[in-house]
Amino acid sequence: MSRRDQIMMTPDEVSSFLQRRQTVSLASIDPKGKIHLVAMWYGFHEGKVAMWTYGKSQKILNLKSNANVTMLIEDGDRYEELRGVEIVGTARVIEDRPTIEEIGASIFDRYVSPDIDGDVAVLREGFVKSAQKRLGIIVDVEKIISWDHRKLQGVY
Repeated sequence: MSRRDQIMMTPDEVSSFLQRRQTVSLASIDPKGKIHLVAMWYGFHEGKVAMWTYGKSQKILNLKSNANVTMLIEDGDRYEELRGVEIVGTARVIEDRPTIEEIGASIFDRYVSPDIDGDVAVLREGFVKSAQKRLGIIVDVEKIISWDHRKLQGVY
């Protein structure tokens, strides 16, 4: 068995890792062919990674002309702790308001609501209302690459 096979996450491990509250690095290609890399919070829509952003953002402009994306979610400070998931796929820009609101609600529930005091429902409603200025991004996965160096148990 290769080292690559030893550190690869199972589909269940990938799913569990993606469910954690963390930031994704989203890479798209700008009109000049350069990589545009941004950090994003993400949620899920119908089981797929989904984000939202302002409709005039560079990433939306990029995705409208070239839908290819790569995303990276990683964790760990020392080599033996490193783990991550790289997702290669095609992004769909979503302009349907109800779907954008669902994406926003998913993001709010993952990142904002665990850390707030007060009326979560009112704050969630305000957060979701900002969907009026946003477009959604849903990623259709073509390939997943994963690694979890903890599986090596300190043996390299």
